[in-house]
Amino acid sequence: MAAFKNVGRNLKEDLRRNYQLYIIFLPALAYFIIFHYLPMYGVQIAFRNYLPARGIWGSEWWGMYHFERFFRSYNSTTVILNTLKISLLSLVLGFPCPVILALLINELRFKRFQKSLQMISYAPHFVSTVAIVGMITIMFSNQGLVSAVARRLGLPYTNLLISPTSFVWIYVLSGIWQGMGWGSVIYFSVLAGIDVSMHEAAYIDGATKMQRILYIDLPSIAPTMVIMLILNCGSIMSVGYEKIYLMQNPLNLSASEIISTYVYKMGLINSDFSYSAAIGLFNSVVNLVLLVLVNTIARKISDNSLW
Repeated sequence: MAAFKNVGRNLKEDLRRNYQLYIIFLPALAYFIIFHYLPMYGVQIAFRNYLPARGIWGSEWWGMYHFERFFRSYNSTTVILNTLKISLLSLVLGFPCPVILALLINELRFKRFQKSLQMISYAPHFVSTVAIVGMITIMFSNQGLVSAVARRLGLPYTNLLISPTSFVWIYVLSGIWQGMGWGSVIYFSVLAGIDVSMHEAAYIDGATKMQRILYIDLPSIAPTMVIMLILNCGSIMSVGYEKIYLMQNPLNLSASEIISTYVYKMGLINSDFSYSAAIGLFNSVVNLVLLVLVNTIARKISDNSLW
């Protein structure tokens, strides 16, 4: 009891001394409570036969029925494997790209060119998903740029967006192009904080540019890389549905149907709210388990982790 009294006394004292900081923090706290914690009340829809007319509490309790229904469905294996395939491929190919871009631009000595290149690399991040998909559709259409280049080279061409295999690569590579510049921002900030005297000392000792990158720059950004890797692994099952849904067509559906698009179709189009809520809850639980697991592994093999 004495320990709790001390904690309460310390908290009151801290509130009195730093009340300005707590006031600034209140809007963020309110946002998370309203939009992240209160909606968790609706998670029970996944365990009920939810009918909007009856409300959540008035709907009949069905327990794990919707989870069992999903795993018995012939779609479950397809959507889970497609989600993992796209997400893992995006992680393996996309995670090193912002690091490499940041290291390359950091080595430029013309500051004006460096800043211009940074701004150009950020730009695709701010282009809307609809515009990006429109560009991809036009580029890979039968009258698009890729088709014109193929005809010039005398090669046969078919629309790559109708091929399940090509669809995955187009989605992943276009996503890397769109997010690489923005993802490198955090690495730029870390590299900017490295003591210049370390590079000067290494240069005087005869270290090459590659050696300075390997032994000064990379160790400096390694903790940030670990944190970003943990966060990316924690959302490995959460591939956004907007871009994939816009790129979907009946011919590539075998590779483009993922958990998020399946939930959207079942919940909002077919109005099967409880079933889609169960799939979404399963997806969130898997992400949570992966986040805890990867964080635990990172904490054991290094000194860096989220907690």
